[in-house]
Amino acid sequence: MTDHMTRQRGRLSGRFILGSLMALSIGLAACSPIRQFHGYAPSDEDLSEIVVGQDTRETVAEKVGRPGMGGVMEGSDWFYVQSDWVNRGWRAPEEVDRQVVAISFDGRDRVTNIERFGLEDGQVVSLSRRVTDSGPRPSLLSQVLSVLGNFAPGL
Repeated sequence: MTDHMTRQRGRLSGRFILGSLMALSIGLAACSPIRQFHGYAPSDEDLSEIVVGQDTRETVAEKVGRPGMGGVMEGSDWFYVQSDWVNRGWRAPEEVDRQVVAISFDGRDRVTNIERFGLEDGQVVSLSRRVTDSGPRPSLLSQVLSVLGNFAPGL
């Protein structure tokens, strides 16, 4: 074999190896998990600036912003929802974390309660809670269900 043919084969095998490495790295990058974050929930540090019984809707909006969604009816509680998802290749996206912050207001628009809920085994669980009144209080789920039960079909 001539030197020219040996050099040609060396170049071809080098290109093949380089191409194979590039294809392998692209394939591995396609399989790596991709994280997606949706929504916004204020941190505990931000929520600590809110004074229960003193702050109003307007001061809460100044301190942590307005929520992406409110209660079902005008003048009801505020809900901040944040969820974190992971996409792994061809599989369906998987929710790995969810934070729901509920801020309740009284009739004078003053903060009465701040609660944080998280995702654990597919159930909503209370992670932190600040309650000032000592009376019994219906749960978030029972409040939502009671509101949904009050809708009547149109006649």
